[in-house]
Amino acid sequence: MFQVEMSAAVRSATGKGPMRQMRMKGMTPAVVYGGGGEAINLQMDTKTLMAQLLEFSRRNTVVTLKIEDGPGKSVAIGEIQTDPITDKLIHVDFCEIDIEKTRKYSVPVVYNGTAKGVDLGGDMIISYNKVVLEGKPLDIPNECVVDVTPLGMGEAVKCGEIAIPGNVKMVTDTEAVAVSVIKPGQKAAA
Repeated sequence: MFQVEMSAAVRSATGKGPMRQMRMKGMTPAVVYGGGGEAINLQMDTKTLMAQLLEFSRRNTVVTLKIEDGPGKSVAIGEIQTDPITDKLIHVDFCEIDIEKTRKYSVPVVYNGTAKGVDLGGDMIISYNKVVLEGKPLDIPNECVVDVTPLGMGEAVKCGEIAIPGNVKMVTDTEAVAVSVIKPGQKAAA
């Protein structure tokens, strides 16, 4: 799982007018929810925040949020609001998470190589581009990599055969076929 560090400052102003002025000064309003306490209103530098969000958006990421001189908070990105016309950043919601608690995460599967069966004229059928894993956030891999090079005609890799760390559990059906090589015109196995 990706780990990123971000800086923020506490903000006291709320409302449409002060938020608009804040955005004009190059700052983006944000909020941290969860952790059993009150929501914390924050402001963050828009350029830095946007660059970091582009780097890891749509990926499983644990963000260590440094709020002024206080201790860091482990958070996940909840919602990113952008202007529908200009695509400018409007607001970001963060959700505080417990990094010692297990949760389920959708993890991308990357298929490397060219299967032997494809070299012989077969078709490679990818059934799963993502699998669901359960574990502590920092134990979850960024992606699961499958080497398809040894796959011959009529062979397959099941989800249970995908390599994952020992302290992580596969939630996706382990008997489901993740990738297979079939003869041209043949139907893929379900």
